Amino acid sequence: QVQLEESGGGLVQVGGSLRLSCVATVGTFVDYSMGWFRQAPGKEREFVAGFAWGGESYSDSVKGRFTISRDHAKNTVYLQMNSLNPEDTAVYYCAVRRSYIKSYYSTDYDYWGQGTQVTVSS
Repeated sequence: QVQLEESGGGLVQVGGSLRLSCVATVGTFVDYSMGWFRQAPGKEREFVAGFAWGGESYSDSVKGRFTISRDHAKNTVYLQMNSLNPEDTAVYYCAVRRSYIKSYYSTDYDYWGQGTQVTVSS
């Protein structure tokens, strides 16, 4: 069983930066793949970035602006978000999948955090 807790969201102006954290309170990320997703009002949950067998992956909308990283010793995964724009406004979730195989689909993930709100003001 894995429990996840996100933090680091908030209100930021266009062009600003935020760093989200996701801590696994039980278990470890070592044998899993994980992803960051986001969901804006009225929209479906979408993949943002993730780790899996083969390395990191990013959605086209955040590539070059967001960076995912992890600290195994702290059981923590980070999402550094730079050059934020209003289209990045959403609730951000971290999720863990009990598989090494990469997936961009939220339905393939088994554990979810409660989410953290990111709001980018223009």
